Amino acid sequence: MDLFEHQAKELFASYGVPVPTGKVATTPAEARAIAEELFAAGNKKVVIKAQVKAGGRGKAGGVKLADDAAEAETLATQILGMDIKGHTVHKVLVEEGSAIKQEFYFSFLLDRANRTFLTIATVEGGVEIEDVPHDQLAMIPINALEGVDAAKAREIAVAARLPEVALDGATDIIEKLWKVFVSEDATLVEVNPLILNAADEVRALDGKVSLDENAAFRQPKQAELEDKDAADPLEAAAKAKDLNYVKLDGTVGIIGNGAGLVMSTLDVVAYAGEEFAGSPKPANFLDIGGGASAEVMAAGLEIILSDPAVKSIFVNVFGGITACDAVANGIVSAYELLGSKGESVDRPLVVRLDGNNAELGRQILNDAALPGVEQVETMDDAARRAAELAAVGA
Repeated sequence: MDLFEHQAKELFASYGVPVPTGKVATTPAEARAIAEELFAAGNKKVVIKAQVKAGGRGKAGGVKLADDAAEAETLATQILGMDIKGHTVHKVLVEEGSAIKQEFYFSFLLDRANRTFLTIATVEGGVEIEDVPHDQLAMIPINALEGVDAAKAREIAVAARLPEVALDGATDIIEKLWKVFVSEDATLVEVNPLILNAADEVRALDGKVSLDENAAFRQPKQAELEDKDAADPLEAAAKAKDLNYVKLDGTVGIIGNGAGLVMSTLDVVAYAGEEFAGSPKPANFLDIGGGASAEVMAAGLEIILSDPAVKSIFVNVFGGITACDAVANGIVSAYELLGSKGESVDRPLVVRLDGNNAELGRQILNDAALPGVEQVETMDDAARRAAELAAVGA
């Protein structure tokens, strides 16, 4: 889960990282009121910053300085509703302006390739990190068992060639950002720019944080940080049912057991769809995991059937720990459960069962004679049939 800038800064502040004073506004009037507070506190300028989860806000016109509250309101009017790289601006951060003496870049991240944590730091802050020459970057692996203490933090700051006047402040911030990174189960903590201001103080002028959703079970408070307004309604509904679902833009609903099998199914359906009018593509990723109880299957079918774009459904299961007869019984029971709720499976369902107890599973489905259900033996043929049905349904 990626955080908005204001959320990242609030998180930083809770760990003692110095950040500019500011508040979030969702209307121009709110932006003006916040600006009035900041000017009354003695600030000479305020900055209006679009809150979207995308880079390049400044270049897009989403970051502006205001000299008075009236100008802050005008700028907020211009920024709210903007489209920045496909993201609509629904709120702005109004905060005190900073007298910037020098800008730096700093981040902690998960280095998946080398299976370690990594810090990247440089005096070349305020620009996209990809644009900084490699020889200007300090890239230092972090031992997960040793972590980052004051000595390690200072080593990082020195390696990044920060000026002497910034070393103490940067060392303190780096050590605190490591605590954020570890304690919050983050995969990325980035500050760009980390600044040295006119008073020779080091502060986090921006913030970017990505949290590992796999650790959500031990970070219950992070649920409050989720941007529910931006979530796809079907994905939100699937999440509430503990389903591993991702909405796509096709017309063939996909249900499978195991992420690898589902990914392969997406590819096979997309390839098969090229043969038919409209080139039907997968409408979703849905992995029901190792279990295929009636409740799980019913929940999966309910989510997929809630998508009006879906014209056919492909259930692709390879029986392993969960045998195919259990999957078949799950499909039969799912039809009954949905029927008892007044919901019917009104789109064709192509089922491919293979592996443990596949023959028994096929027989169960044959005996049930469920309306709209077709069984196809191979994955390729089943994908082709599902794509064909989707093209006809379109």
